[in-house]
Amino acid sequence: MGAGSWGTAFSVVLGDAAPSTSVTLWGRRPELCAAVQSRRENPDYLPGVRLPDALTATSDPARALDGAAVVVLAVPSQTLRAGLGQWAPHVPADAVLVSLMKGLERGTARRMSEVVREVTGAGPERVAVVSGPNLAGEIAERQPAASVVACADAGAALRLQALTQTPWFRPYTTPDVVGVELCGVVKNVIALACGMAKGLGYGDNTAASLVTRGLAETTRLGLAVGALAPTFPGLAGLGDLVATCASPRSRNRTFGEQLGRGRSVAEVAGATRQVAEGVTSCESVLQLARAHGVDMPIVEAVAAVVRGEATAGEATGMLMGRAATAEHAHD
Repeated sequence: MGAGSWGTAFSVVLGDAAPSTSVTLWGRRPELCAAVQSRRENPDYLPGVRLPDALTATSDPARALDGAAVVVLAVPSQTLRAGLGQWAPHVPADAVLVSLMKGLERGTARRMSEVVREVTGAGPERVAVVSGPNLAGEIAERQPAASVVACADAGAALRLQALTQTPWFRPYTTPDVVGVELCGVVKNVIALACGMAKGLGYGDNTAASLVTRGLAETTRLGLAVGALAPTFPGLAGLGDLVATCASPRSRNRTFGEQLGRGRSVAEVAGATRQVAEGVTSCESVLQLARAHGVDMPIVEAVAAVVRGEATAGEATGMLMGRAATAEHAHD
């Protein structure tokens, strides 16, 4: 459900992992779905990438969901509740619901799996998350990559692992849904910070410092809300953080780079049709952190820039001017 870059790329994974399995891609625009059907590519998001022959596309959610054993959700996080509310009556009662989304809901600071469970009434054994260093363009090009399938039910995680394993895509399993989701959310905010640093002309020392301290902030928040410690130095934590902060293909990093060059959020958003989840989720991350008494200075600084209360240069001053402390003072 969702024919953007990541939804389309993940349909390639599913189609390649099990060529005999039917994969249906839902998109809200009939003309895009028609193009996918006729051209075997997604011309708007992944032009030139050949899609699996078994894949079909439709703008009819009832048709897309009919008989589905697995429902993969790949829409912008802030649209999930409304969209899923419309689709829920068509979701088979035994389908496993998989979130690819990396955001927190505005206002509630709910993780996407929490929204899925609230809207559908599904138990934790039917809700999974897939996350890792998985830039959509590289996945669609079938470059070697690894990821994490998180689900409270080990059997469901193993089934999803089998459905997504290809010669070039290697999924691992974990029961830590909370940690995997939070890593996917916060890394987008840290990637905005790395992009701003790039836009300001700073080099690798700055980027490495932001990645390292960003991982420390993510870990503090995750442990405070019940995540498992091994998740953070793993694929969904450090792996995804490095890929998103370092790659020019990362929409959050490139969005942040434009902010670092002095453009406003509105200006950058108007020039791109893809969502930078870090922009829409930074306030929710901050809300969750404050609710649990967790200090997240990089997230604070990014949120100030997104609100228009500080420039990227001023945010640098906010971080560098903090009182000196021990590296593990909050641990």
